[in-house]
Amino acid sequence: MVLKPNRYLLIFVLTLVAYGLFEYYRPKPIDWTPTYMNKDRIPFGARVVYEVLPEVMNGAPVTQVRMPVYNHLSDTKRPPRSNYIFICHAVKFSRFDREKLLTYVREGNQVFLSAYEFPDSLASVLGFTADLKMPTLRDTTLGVNFSNPALRSPADYHFRHDDGRNYLKIKNPSNITVLGRNARNEPVFLKITYGKGAIYIHNLPLAFTNYYLLDRPTEEYAYRALSYLPPVPTYWDEYQKQGRFSEDEQSTLRYALSRPPLAWAYYLSLAGLLLYAVFAGKRTQRVIPVVEPLRNTSLEFVQTVGRLYFQRGDHDNLAQKKIQYFLTFVREQYGLNTSFPDEAFKQALSRKSGVPEEDVHELFRRIAFARQQSRLSEYDLLELNRLIENFYKYAKM
Repeated sequence: MVLKPNRYLLIFVLTLVAYGLFEYYRPKPIDWTPTYMNKDRIPFGARVVYEVLPEVMNGAPVTQVRMPVYNHLSDTKRPPRSNYIFICHAVKFSRFDREKLLTYVREGNQVFLSAYEFPDSLASVLGFTADLKMPTLRDTTLGVNFSNPALRSPADYHFRHDDGRNYLKIKNPSNITVLGRNARNEPVFLKITYGKGAIYIHNLPLAFTNYYLLDRPTEEYAYRALSYLPPVPTYWDEYQKQGRFSEDEQSTLRYALSRPPLAWAYYLSLAGLLLYAVFAGKRTQRVIPVVEPLRNTSLEFVQTVGRLYFQRGDHDNLAQKKIQYFLTFVREQYGLNTSFPDEAFKQALSRKSGVPEEDVHELFRRIAFARQQSRLSEYDLLELNRLIENFYKYAKM
């Protein structure tokens, strides 16, 4: 008997395959995320400027850096003079990074920082502020230009994807030169002399992205801004944007987490395993029987005997029994010799049991009194019992 294929199943499979091919081959939407990464071809990546940077430096080598500033400047054998370029949304330095970078500049090297946010600790040392302004001050039509007539463009440069609300404030003008301003005459590009070198502070990193380097009205801006750097070996920071490991050094898990579809699959797998462990584990777990703790029958016996003596009015005998039981407890629990309860003994008992020393003294004063009496009153017996029970209550076992 020949089985005919199920046409509905065939239609379903063909539809699924067609949809998969459509999703795979359809044009992907443009990603406008500002990454500033030297590997990204998206509009706001920095692949173009990174590839042409050796030409800007007249053939001097450009090295990508994937480690913190402190590690790189401490572990790398450097040429006599070099540049260090940072282009990102926010520059973040530790105290050790900042101190190492300032030492690097003081020795005669150049640092170029282009970002919207700068560390307050670095800004205070260099004498400027770069506070983020209120969104109501945004102006996407605001142009920028260079102060140097040799670099200044006849028409201002416009970066319409930048909202134009942020600029730099100068706190210490003695060592700061303004290299660029916006149309409101507010500084956006500074040169700060520090020791034998200089730090360039620029607050429009979008100007160095692929989109604006390939757009004719703004293509010259990045090259002119970078022309202030001398043509020497240059370090290009990617640690601030991509982290420490390059693609060749990434583990399988780190690579999977860097790709959203793979990351979602990983997290869903973990969630599924967790749910399985919770619910399936409950169904298959063997019932653990409840074991009742052993009862302290000796304590019950002592209490029964005590009640018997108390009802007979034999207070002296009952007191001696309680004293004897208490001293046995002290010997077994704290390893102390109760034959001679002198001052050293009482101090040791207080220290080991945690009961205040004055309470220990009062208890043994009452014990000595009970031992000296041939006929003990009910009040004295109750007082002795209260002191002994308080000791049991507050003593550390």
